[in-house]
Amino acid sequence: MSNLAGSQTLTRTRSTFQSYYQLTKPKVVALMLLTAVVGMCLAMPGALPLQQSLLGLLGIGLMAGSAAAFNHLIDQRIDAIMARTYKRPLPSGDLSSAKVFLFATSIGVVGFIILVAGVNTLTAVLTFASLLGYAVIYTLYLKRATPQNIVIAGIAGAMPPLLGWVAVTGELHANAWLLVMIIFIWTPPHFWALAIHRKDDYAKADIPMLPVTHGVEYTKTSILLYTILLALVCAMPVLVGMSGQIYLASSTILSAGFIYHAWKLKYKADNKQAMETFKFSIYHLMLLFVALLVDHYI
Repeated sequence: MSNLAGSQTLTRTRSTFQSYYQLTKPKVVALMLLTAVVGMCLAMPGALPLQQSLLGLLGIGLMAGSAAAFNHLIDQRIDAIMARTYKRPLPSGDLSSAKVFLFATSIGVVGFIILVAGVNTLTAVLTFASLLGYAVIYTLYLKRATPQNIVIAGIAGAMPPLLGWVAVTGELHANAWLLVMIIFIWTPPHFWALAIHRKDDYAKADIPMLPVTHGVEYTKTSILLYTILLALVCAMPVLVGMSGQIYLASSTILSAGFIYHAWKLKYKADNKQAMETFKFSIYHLMLLFVALLVDHYI
């Protein structure tokens, strides 16, 4: 009996840990940290300051996870309605609102303290501003107020490369803002592709996403136009001398792929194309920043 009770306790502990882990949106945070690492590396001509870099990534990661957990907390009513999210820890009843609030606040405070004490105050302040931008301004207000929600609030999610840059230099730089611009322009076509796939869910939850308010065809056109604009922005690191031929070749191929997916979504779409475009957009950003890193060191 004791072995059975111990096994059940261990299972519950694992389930609870997984629920808290899910709150932090680990895949999203991992992509953000990749862009932060690239920001750090591009900021330094030589080796990175190891302790400062690791503490910077830890603090940024914790505060990004905090923002994600607050997003779960604020959106729990919407999440319970939508097919994509009804199994999340709050709507499923795995965690209470009080526990999620305590968890989100705790890891956010710890992350902020790490950045202030171990990195620099500017990084801490900018990361906190990003947290507020995503968890409060976007989730609490813009998401429910305007179909341009993801465009206006995209700057909050685009900040990690700048945060990484500032973490190792303590200074703002135009090149870091260029990395932010890439993610800022990337965000709408990335998210709108998912919104097309989940249009009925958003309509049911009364969230004014672009496909709901302006229609699917309008959204498809917007995605295509944004991918063309993104291709131009992605070429800018070469134009300003931040990157070279390896990045240029990679960027050109990735941009062509994104435009192709957007064109196919607009003119040759089947039921799966919106999600295919969404998935490709993730690989696009990930490989683009890997190319920046490879080009920098080679």
